Amino acid sequence: MCLPGVIVRIGNRVIGVNETPFIIAEMSGNHNRSLERAFEIVKAAAQAGAHALKLQTYTADTMTLDLSEREFFISDDKSLWTGKSLHELYQQAYTPWEWHKPIFDLCRELDLIAFSTPFDETAVDFLESLDVPCYKIASFENTDIALIQKVAATGKPMIISTGMASVGELSETVCAAREAGCKELVLLKCTSTYPASPENTNLRAIPHMRELFNCEVGLSDHTMGVGASVGAIALGATVIEKHFTLNRADGGVDSAFSLEPKEMAMLVTETRCVWKALGTVRYGATEAEKASRVFRRSLYVAQDLQAGEVLTRQNLRAIRPGHGLAPKYLKNLLGRKVSQPVKRGTPMQWELV
Repeated sequence: MCLPGVIVRIGNRVIGVNETPFIIAEMSGNHNRSLERAFEIVKAAAQAGAHALKLQTYTADTMTLDLSEREFFISDDKSLWTGKSLHELYQQAYTPWEWHKPIFDLCRELDLIAFSTPFDETAVDFLESLDVPCYKIASFENTDIALIQKVAATGKPMIISTGMASVGELSETVCAAREAGCKELVLLKCTSTYPASPENTNLRAIPHMRELFNCEVGLSDHTMGVGASVGAIALGATVIEKHFTLNRADGGVDSAFSLEPKEMAMLVTETRCVWKALGTVRYGATEAEKASRVFRRSLYVAQDLQAGEVLTRQNLRAIRPGHGLAPKYLKNLLGRKVSQPVKRGTPMQWELV
């Protein structure tokens, strides 16, 4: 059974185990530097049934230094972004700040909750001017206590990805957020590899995090497909965040591990389905099953019998439907005599012996 955390309200949505999963479509850099494409992503997210759309608010200069050497250059052959400097990558991926308001305005028109991930204090001030309903903290910033405190001081709900953080680091982050004014907190289990493998996803941490930090818990999912996200709901996740694009073939910094519109629609449908299927701990026939009890096996007379004939395995059988005595009484009836003529196909009852 999932323990409820403190109730979290974001926009017109309540986040919790008794509510349908909250699905966030992460645009990130998938706009490919086109505002028109960004608008199309917003429309596609709304049509797919996502509940929120998230941006990232930074500039290349607020993220890193403009250097193309040493640790500022990505040379890992396994990285999606190898061959770029960090500054080049962020310059390519960032969402221009002047785009935020028109994107947020379109989201409101389409009943999408719009918010963002700030990466420094200036981004928080900017997002406050747009009156965002909540804030997301990225995994790579979850140990930036000054940023955590700045966001928490707004008093708005916080969603924090936990990628790479130890239990001790998470404890520091959660304490800092709560002490600085955050009353509504969601932690997202996250694996900070792009894409993430199922083997490194460790969904069993979700109920442990809920119990440890007494808050709502979800999944920021970088795996391919929707399987991990659906599984997370079964373990008590109440929020799912997935990167989202119009078409992976169009390219873009995050396209390789992003969902396309049909997949996002599937995510919304399947997470809601598994949430409904969780139900409660109960046994016995549900209301919907009661009509099916007639199709259980029960004891029926399988041959025409005259009064005084002995019941045997040949003339008394456990078959469908379920109008006769339960099969467990077969051994008590074998060898006894019927008290009256009985036609083949009669459900067995005690008064017949």
